[in-house]
Amino acid sequence: MGINLTNFLSSRSNNTRMIDFQDLDHIDGLSISVLSANLYKDNRDDLSMFYFRDGANYASVYTQSKIVSENIKWNLNQNCKKIYSLLVNTRNANAFTGKQGYESLKKLANLVSKKLTEKQAEDEEIPKKITPNQIIFGCTGTIGEKFPYEKIANQTQSLVDKIRYTQNKFLWMKAGLGIMTTDTKPKLAMEECEIGNEKIKIYGIAKGSGMIYPNMATTLAYVFTDASLSNDILGKLLKKNITTTFNAISCDGDTSTNDMATIFATNKVDNAKIKNINDKKIKKFDLALNNVLLNLAKRVVSDGEGASKFITVSVKKCKNEIDAKKIAFSIANSPLVKTAIAGEDPNWGRIVMAIGKAGPTINLKRLSINFGNIKVVIDGKLSQTYDEKLVANYMKNENISLEIEISTGIKSFTAYTMDFTGKYIKINADYRS
Repeated sequence: MGINLTNFLSSRSNNTRMIDFQDLDHIDGLSISVLSANLYKDNRDDLSMFYFRDGANYASVYTQSKIVSENIKWNLNQNCKKIYSLLVNTRNANAFTGKQGYESLKKLANLVSKKLTEKQAEDEEIPKKITPNQIIFGCTGTIGEKFPYEKIANQTQSLVDKIRYTQNKFLWMKAGLGIMTTDTKPKLAMEECEIGNEKIKIYGIAKGSGMIYPNMATTLAYVFTDASLSNDILGKLLKKNITTTFNAISCDGDTSTNDMATIFATNKVDNAKIKNINDKKIKKFDLALNNVLLNLAKRVVSDGEGASKFITVSVKKCKNEIDAKKIAFSIANSPLVKTAIAGEDPNWGRIVMAIGKAGPTINLKRLSINFGNIKVVIDGKLSQTYDEKLVANYMKNENISLEIEISTGIKSFTAYTMDFTGKYIKINADYRS
């Protein structure tokens, strides 16, 4: 199972921030199959199946947009304890497709569950009957176009035929490439930890480059672990850790109709039973999960459409975290801030503007703004040691850090974003070409 060169060469076309990849290997209980259903004009991988031969516990968070894709509706309507397959297609968001889009997923779920039940009969000593409600979907791409049911349905047998019960770094790379749209590189991350005395793996992949702004979840992110954890524990851990990871990023301020983040547990490691997320035995897993999600989230931002800078906005000493988050995203989402950074212009006045319009109360007499380690504003005034040339030189870096102290309390929030370049406009002007 080779890597599709079309995807791979495209992913190397913007060989900048966070291009390094971890060597993900095998997770028991998971199989991956990736191929081209010719959803694009070229022959790139665009259809991915994640199969759990013994089922997997799972939990998801979805977009809070008032207009959601049909696959989100389908996933929310399935009420089962275990999932047997996740099917992800690119090129078509299956949003604003109405009955045709939803019924297509219903037919696909019936077809996939039938094929996988046949696979169970071939491979398992005690085969299971897989039902349509044990299949969920991820869709990403253009909104409002007819869902390509026939092209996908025609490839389901090939997907099942390509199932392999072990993974390696090349297969994970193929999966990461296979779910991309305008991304220029795949997003993969991994951590290993312990629950009690048992070693646990946590692997993750994500896609996202544009239409990125947090609202419960952002972009598509899938995390897999061999731990034995209940749906309830998975759900609580995911919601807790989404807040400071995928809900802390923004590329362009636009929330997608298709956002979803899902964690799957194959239950292959016989770890201690966890009944509460405050259990000390789950702390290392909790931290490792946060690391994986934050790693993936940062990779999404670093690969933002047309991005040349990775920007960290840390807002500190606020009355509460809500205020800190509002101010951080007011800065992170400001086109004036993002274009100034793209132009390597140390226009600190735009930071001041974004702070002021955010809404929360600020202590102007104590306000401070740092560009990296350079003090720009101190106690509400331009620093007496401010050197424009020094700050302008700092702006040439690929990683830009903005630190703001509001001095109304002790709470903080950190957001991650990217700059706006002329390439961003070109990518989105030509998106459907």
